Amino acid sequence: MTEPHEPDDSTRRLPTVETPAGGVLEMDQSASGSSYEPVHAPGGRTGRFRSGRRIPAAVVALILLGGAGLLLYDIAAVRAGHPAMQWRRTAADDLASRHLDDVWVLAGSALAAALGLWLLLLALTPGLRALLPMNRRHPGVRAGLDRTAAALVLRDRAVEVPGVQSVRVKMGRRRATVRAVSHFRELDDVRADLDTVLGEAVGELDLARPPGLSVHVRRTAKKG
Repeated sequence: MTEPHEPDDSTRRLPTVETPAGGVLEMDQSASGSSYEPVHAPGGRTGRFRSGRRIPAAVVALILLGGAGLLLYDIAAVRAGHPAMQWRRTAADDLASRHLDDVWVLAGSALAAALGLWLLLLALTPGLRALLPMNRRHPGVRAGLDRTAAALVLRDRAVEVPGVQSVRVKMGRRRATVRAVSHFRELDDVRADLDTVLGEAVGELDLARPPGLSVHVRRTAKKG
């Protein structure tokens, strides 16, 4: 369990289990799969963590500050009897001579609209998609679990199942996809054990919104 901060680089690797020889396992078409959605416990929900978005805010603030300062200086210079800057005279003459259906006017309007929509999106969305909120047990205390750390927990539990040779886990905000390779036992038996073990592991993560599980088991490819 971690506090709501960005995880270290060492936790951002995709959880995988390599073969002893270091090669990539090929899989045949023999497979068994299942998926289910968890039942959410009432009263266990909590909101997502919101990103401060410091870099976009700083960039926008610097651009607005620079533009406002330059324009204010030029206006003050004109009031003091000096001619306006060349860029402002050129821009004013250019805007006065162009029609609303001009290509450059339309392109500039589209760019400004896209920039505005992007800023609205940043302002309205929580961000921090890699941080999964956990159930709130104490007032005033919020906890979150990094998605990569959650995938590592599921992977470690999955490799303990008899018959599982390697596991790959992709952890999303709403669904965890587990792909396992089995080298002995019946695939349906391995998948049933994985369903049980991973279901318990997801519950132990104590997430506010437990992800659904999608489990796929394949047999190792025959060599030669």
